[in-house]
Amino acid sequence: MYIEHKISLVVPAHNEEKLIRPTLEHVPDLIDRIYVIDDGSTDNMVQVVKECMKKDKRIKLIQHGKNMGCGQAVITGYKASLADGYDIAVVVGGDYQMPLDQVTDLLAPVIDGQADYAKGCRFFEDSGSVRDMPKLRLVANMIISALTKMASGYYKIVDVVDGYTAINRKAIEFVNWDKAWKGYGYPMDFLIRLNTKGLKVMDVPRRAIYLPGERQSQIKGMRYALKVSPMLLKGFLRRILYKYIVWDFHPLAFFYLVGLILAPTGFIYGLVLVWRQLVGIGVTGPQAIMCALLLTMGMQFTLFAMLFDMQESK
Repeated sequence: MYIEHKISLVVPAHNEEKLIRPTLEHVPDLIDRIYVIDDGSTDNMVQVVKECMKKDKRIKLIQHGKNMGCGQAVITGYKASLADGYDIAVVVGGDYQMPLDQVTDLLAPVIDGQADYAKGCRFFEDSGSVRDMPKLRLVANMIISALTKMASGYYKIVDVVDGYTAINRKAIEFVNWDKAWKGYGYPMDFLIRLNTKGLKVMDVPRRAIYLPGERQSQIKGMRYALKVSPMLLKGFLRRILYKYIVWDFHPLAFFYLVGLILAPTGFIYGLVLVWRQLVGIGVTGPQAIMCALLLTMGMQFTLFAMLFDMQESK
């Protein structure tokens, strides 16, 4: 127990026989229960976890019969934590990338009521993690972050893909986790669902651990960004529909609709005009003006919608 709160730790893991042991050995005493979610591992990880269980009675192993995705492993841990009556569930990967000595920093805003969901952030200037992160992952992270900010409405959240999190019991109860994204990319989907429910989210500075010679991440840069983009678009549309039309009304829904129609239309029309110019057909003045108007108005409507969205999500 920590400051009169029962704390659980959810450790989703798949084929982490090398790194699951140091992860579990560094769990601090303030954690009351450790849920290791074996997501269909085919290596020797389960045996390693069982060896750790003999030394640490807090560990409980939950096994998926097959690989169901990292998101589903986290959800399984959330549901177990909720059923067993824990107040806050902390999530760390089984790959020893997340410093458990900083868990109190993550718990503080949740316990104080400043946030329902606290996320680790590796990108604050004093963390040093931007310098340490592989460059390809950094670029992909920046692209995903920009898309997720718009999709989720949490424009002030910096490290949207970080899986080092703490969530309170109320937030676990509010969200329908059965419909959440089950694979990699789940942190972004979770943010969208939390914003739709009006829950408070906060970034917490933390350092990252990158061990030399170890393949710790299964995320493949740009391919990962392309894979999760349709999920982000779907989540964005769902959030706008429910938060600003079904459950309440705000004109930003109209601004987004008009902007996201006009801007792509103007872009496509511009490509047509470029083609006409290249093949010698030519472009008239009114056609060029129409293209410019579509692009300008589309961008203006979209930017105003984003501004309203920022204000609503403060």
